[in-house]
Amino acid sequence: MKSFRFILVLATLLAPAVSRAAVADGIKAVVNASAITFAEVEDQARPAADALRRQFASQPDVFQQKLNEALNDSLEILVERQLILHSFDTEGYKLPESVIDEAVQERIRDKFGDRVTLMKTLQAQGVTFEQFRKQMREQYIESALRNQNVQREIIISPYKVENFYLANQAKFAVDDQVKLRMIVFPKTSADDTNAVKLAQEIAVKIKEGASFVEMATVYSQGSQQHQAGDWGWIETGKLRKELAEAAAPLAPGQTSEVINTDDSLYLMLVEEKKPAHAKPLADVRGEIEKSLRVQQQAQLQKQWIDGLKKKTFIRYF
Repeated sequence: MKSFRFILVLATLLAPAVSRAAVADGIKAVVNASAITFAEVEDQARPAADALRRQFASQPDVFQQKLNEALNDSLEILVERQLILHSFDTEGYKLPESVIDEAVQERIRDKFGDRVTLMKTLQAQGVTFEQFRKQMREQYIESALRNQNVQREIIISPYKVENFYLANQAKFAVDDQVKLRMIVFPKTSADDTNAVKLAQEIAVKIKEGASFVEMATVYSQGSQQHQAGDWGWIETGKLRKELAEAAAPLAPGQTSEVINTDDSLYLMLVEEKKPAHAKPLADVRGEIEKSLRVQQQAQLQKQWIDGLKKKTFIRYF
């Protein structure tokens, strides 16, 4: 295999036009002396391809476009993997075989339960134990080097967080909000007079001093019945049109008239209101720190991989 790879690389260097024709059907890329085959790219992309096939079953052109993107992404993943393995081999890293033995045993315990089940699974897949162990070794190396070069602790300063917050106010904007309780009376038909009559009777009781909470607990047939009709805080823009229009003129503490919609009748109590605003920095600090950390890790990974590419022979077919 090593001699084949050496010949392949030599061919790509000395006779580019001929080598392209000779290997285009089976080889997608060569990284140093390691060939990445189309079959390997397909295997890497298979989960994404299966999901895309289901998602775009009635759109073959879109499916093919998305599939091509998934194949290209998978090829890059495999190229990066070979770059990292080559870096491990050439930069003096050492990995005791006992570490891989422990990793293999842990995988057997976590995924297969015992060695017998593992061997049966490998046999069904046409994979030898030696190939499985090699895969585990490569995964361990890739994970360790990524952790060392990319996933290391990144400090996000308060200054960066505040600057991001100020520059991205639209991301944290919240529409007008209202804190509601509602009593819901589903209608059996468009002209359900019984539901209308009951809703009007409850509305009168509330105006006469009955507790809205008690009335909601007893009479509401909505999903929040067991919470005494409590809908909590909700953006008015997310309410159905009839409810949003009814809530708009009500002040905190006020109750609506009966609201008649196509399928239900409602009584609404507005408990509190908040005008449109941006979420406070304290509420989104963790979200911002996570976003900035992901961005910085992506930058570190690109810098690292770009550096490896500059030091390694790569050819795509």
